[in-house]
Amino acid sequence: MSIEKLHELKQAEKSEVESYFNGMGFDRWNRIYSNSEDVNKVQRNIRIGHQKTVDDVLGWLKESGDLAQKSFCDAGCGVGSLSLPLASMGAGSISASDISQSMVDETKRRAKALGLDLTRITFTTSDLESVQGSFHTVICLDVFIHYPQQPAEDMVRHLCSLSKERLIVSFAPYTPMLALLKRIGQFFPGSSKTTRAYTLREDGIVSAARECGFKLGRRKLNQAPFYFSQLIEFIRI
Repeated sequence: MSIEKLHELKQAEKSEVESYFNGMGFDRWNRIYSNSEDVNKVQRNIRIGHQKTVDDVLGWLKESGDLAQKSFCDAGCGVGSLSLPLASMGAGSISASDISQSMVDETKRRAKALGLDLTRITFTTSDLESVQGSFHTVICLDVFIHYPQQPAEDMVRHLCSLSKERLIVSFAPYTPMLALLKRIGQFFPGSSKTTRAYTLREDGIVSAARECGFKLGRRKLNQAPFYFSQLIEFIRI
């Protein structure tokens, strides 16, 4: 397949994700990442699993020392599941970005409702490729599910270029069981199945970070029914 054709497919998939999360996907995921009771069993388990991942990251960041002296990039912030509690913990500055304007608007709305200091949070509508800046820590949680292996590794390299000291990412890990579930349509069953979902090989993600001068720090696998997320911390050498 030619480079031009690959680029066309990549752009088409990006447009699909952007359209979904600005439309029906926004309502669905806004409910999942909230306290709403209007969720089904699958969505509730995804909520529980994602919160485990967020809580782990917040715990790691808290252990790292004085957050007020550090800058953070939450790439693919969704509705602020990580950015908002991080701001509440006193982070020096946070760049919260998402491909969906609806998601960014909701993050801002929630931040105002919580009475957070908005001068410390920058809200941006952007895909991962377009995120720019320099930050102490770059974080990208549960976003790579929209990227096949090679583009995901490219994104790891890009995010590494933005990080001074640490990169934290999570993704659905490739395993024979997940590959089987995906093949028979049970990875995201029923009405919860939306955009394409990709599982990634961890060795490729780790290799991409190492190429950029990062070493593997901590890692943890979080799972709930219908939620599988490999969380990895990389430290700049």
